[in-house]
Amino acid sequence: MPTGCEFPMIKTFENALTAADFESTVELTNFPAVFRGCASVWDAYSKWNPFNSGLDYLEERAGSVEVEAMLSRTAPVFNGDIRSHERVSLPFSDFIRFCKQHMRGKGNGSGVDAKSADLNPMCEDYRPGQIYLAQFPILNDEKEEKVLLKILRQDIQTPTFLDAKSLSSINFWMNSAEARSSTHYDPHHNLLCVVSGRKKVVLWPPSASPSLYPMPIYGEASNHSSVGLENPNLSDYPRAEHSLKQSQEITLNAGDAVFIPEGWFHQVDSDELTVAVNFWWQSNYMSNMPEHMDSYYLRRITRRLIDREMSLLVSKPSSTDLRHLSEHIDQSRIEMAEGGNDNIGNESIKKGLSTLHEKASLHDLDPSASQALHDLISLVHDHVNAVDTSKGLQHTSPSCSEGGEKSKFLVNAMSCLEDDRVAHLLWNLEASRLRDVLLAMARYFPRTLEALILHMLSPIAAEVLTQKFDEIDQQTGEEDRTQFFREFYSAFDDEAAAMDIILSRKEAFAFQAFKNVLDKFLGVNIASPTTNI
Repeated sequence: MPTGCEFPMIKTFENALTAADFESTVELTNFPAVFRGCASVWDAYSKWNPFNSGLDYLEERAGSVEVEAMLSRTAPVFNGDIRSHERVSLPFSDFIRFCKQHMRGKGNGSGVDAKSADLNPMCEDYRPGQIYLAQFPILNDEKEEKVLLKILRQDIQTPTFLDAKSLSSINFWMNSAEARSSTHYDPHHNLLCVVSGRKKVVLWPPSASPSLYPMPIYGEASNHSSVGLENPNLSDYPRAEHSLKQSQEITLNAGDAVFIPEGWFHQVDSDELTVAVNFWWQSNYMSNMPEHMDSYYLRRITRRLIDREMSLLVSKPSSTDLRHLSEHIDQSRIEMAEGGNDNIGNESIKKGLSTLHEKASLHDLDPSASQALHDLISLVHDHVNAVDTSKGLQHTSPSCSEGGEKSKFLVNAMSCLEDDRVAHLLWNLEASRLRDVLLAMARYFPRTLEALILHMLSPIAAEVLTQKFDEIDQQTGEEDRTQFFREFYSAFDDEAAAMDIILSRKEAFAFQAFKNVLDKFLGVNIASPTTNI
């Protein structure tokens, strides 16, 4: 298995499973499995083989049946997006002749022009390799009147471990030349059985969706990936770089089968003249889910994905990040000491840092907390000194402010996690030490604390701060907890406004995580909370 894949190797079973074993050891795990020789006992295994008079047999049995085939503009890739192909009706015998043409062309080393045959006019401009008889029903529980290949049903057998399943459909698949189905998932459990030829199947778990860039959920091909497996354009699809690390590849020879659970992305490459049958049935998860609970489960699952995305966005800074942060702060102090900024600002900074040295010792801070307090005050003073006082304080994170408008900072700041010095300082402190630092600021530097919270707290920093608040809650008793928050908020002229700032920016962080979830899992991009989808 590729390094980085979070799932175990796909199991291979050489012997048939009982229905009970299949359900307990395979289906309920929602994990793929390979079954060797599953279809080798079928009559179809010998009778449908194109290299052993199978084409003549199929034409004789079902040649007059009107089938619907895919004509692809992107062959040998057959995309699910209807913009890349068209569906055309033709007699099954015409499709068999396409296959025979391809065999003759391969036999004499030259291609055969489809126009030379007396075929359906709709197919005249297509080569044999551009036509694929895909997903044509042998059985369909909803459209029985349209199941015209049911005459082939007697040549196949439902595997014994599916006997108790309520099958929604059994489908026939056949390609004349090499073909590839684009990466997609299905809303049903699927058992794909190769009758003749060979298929290579690449599988991804549903959790790999972000690296596969699913098509927009509201689109006609919402279950398909937007990006090709080979040589993806990483400038347009940067997450696709990790797609292969999350995949597993299996090869199915004639007689083999693979269980593809619902929601698993898969890309299928078929050798020329490959014939297959697949069985679809609804999973227990979906069949047992009452519709009146859909909106609740939607909200629960969305919230879980948002929480997971927030955890990915909030990661502890590396030692290199922290070293660079410390170097930046030290350099700022050097520049201030050398008169790099206005004299009034310098005097204020020097006075503030002097007061810190005088009063911090009275608070009995340990060295790491004292250093953090010193760094936070330096950052605030550096910020104040850099901003035009006539415009008032505003958010000026180095990377986030470039090319962005002030009104957009709550969203733009999310893309600058690694550059957020305040968030890094807060995250690097243990909750108990941060508590001491914030109390020291509230008691001795209330205006600095107010400036930090009201004007320098980005969404990511607000998320880190509230996480630390939760840790403080867990580590202290109710009386100490109440006293801490009373002192903290007493530093602000308007306590309610301070709380609103913290919560609003925390929500802005969650909203960005929500946007990421929509993009990664639903293929939807939105610009702001008020944008209508």
